[in-house]
Amino acid sequence: MRILQSKRVLLCVGGGIAAYKSAEIVRRLVACNATVQVAMTRAAMQFITPLTLQALSRRPVASELLSVDEDARIGHIKIAQETDAVLVAPATADLIARAAAGMADDMVTAALLATSAPVVVAPSMNTFMLHHPATERNLETLRTFGYRVVAPARGDLACGYEGEGRLPDADDLLAELAAALTPQDLDGCRVLVSTGPTCEPIDPVRHITNRSSGRMGQAIAGAAWRRGARVTIVSGPTALQPLRGCETIPVRTAAEMNDAMKDRVTDSDVVVMVAAVADYRPRRAAPQKIKKSDAEVVLELERTEDVLAGLAAARGRRLLVGFAAETENLRGNALRKLESKGLDLIVANAVGAADRGFDVETNSALLIDAAGVEKQSGLVTKDELADMILDAVVRLRSVQKHAVRKA
Repeated sequence: MRILQSKRVLLCVGGGIAAYKSAEIVRRLVACNATVQVAMTRAAMQFITPLTLQALSRRPVASELLSVDEDARIGHIKIAQETDAVLVAPATADLIARAAAGMADDMVTAALLATSAPVVVAPSMNTFMLHHPATERNLETLRTFGYRVVAPARGDLACGYEGEGRLPDADDLLAELAAALTPQDLDGCRVLVSTGPTCEPIDPVRHITNRSSGRMGQAIAGAAWRRGARVTIVSGPTALQPLRGCETIPVRTAAEMNDAMKDRVTDSDVVVMVAAVADYRPRRAAPQKIKKSDAEVVLELERTEDVLAGLAAARGRRLLVGFAAETENLRGNALRKLESKGLDLIVANAVGAADRGFDVETNSALLIDAAGVEKQSGLVTKDELADMILDAVVRLRSVQKHAVRKA
């Protein structure tokens, strides 16, 4: 969450049982090097003490509406104006109703009226209250204010019912907050991302695969979602959790990935082929486990589907981004792949070093587009590289749109 670094975040805590989760939200924001100011409703203080949140945020908690601080500024105006983003979590039915009506009868609602910063609202309540027409109308009103309303999670509720209404985890809320602070330069764009390895079966318990963790593809998908894109991920087997806000299609083999990508390419504006697809598979997979013996086992291999080539043939006017994992001649091999596959952009990274490439948090890449523009990323996190790649995609989309208008 690089974008949260050094940001001033106002966390408004409503009076619901999920208020206990605000402690973890504060802790995570502070870990991101954000400055956190907490404001609480009177009801919220019945669920978690201001002292707890003050200790975690290292700042006094705002709870009194008619307070004047040491420099004689009205408290709710000060905290509303000295913030980069507002997160309302949990947002109870009562708090949502008062905010939608424009009321200013406590510190939280007054601050919401006084702020011009982006506002993220995370509803949390009984599922019947959530789906009452009044609550749905009030949430729609908040959307017309420009507030970003987070879909509640589903599960067991404190009231004993099961359904929608749970406050999402802190990771999801921080992602929503980061999205609210991110320029929406991919708003409405449909992005298709492949990620992870493929596994080609040798027998029911063994397969051919590679070291891809899926982190790079997921970083690109997450960054595209934060920038406003509608994202679909086709993922080989990874240990990563599905990304909030993105549709994830699980696949296992190169053939399955090829089919899934072909099925969805026509509904996409940008295709980013990050997956490390196995180049070869056993010509015949044994139906039963191959038992260990003194005899040698010889595997006869055949080529798998060239997923990227197939996408290039069906691309139309879509932007196509490919990856090249190389152990030598990085630039030369990248240029050959860029031309042979007809790509708009190639991202070439040297693999094999301990601090970059497969199964680590960092990467280093050379970006080359079809016009010959090149950029070296240096050693960066995969999240940072994801934004560099999407910056190039935004630029190429702008060039493409200008060319269409000119034609």
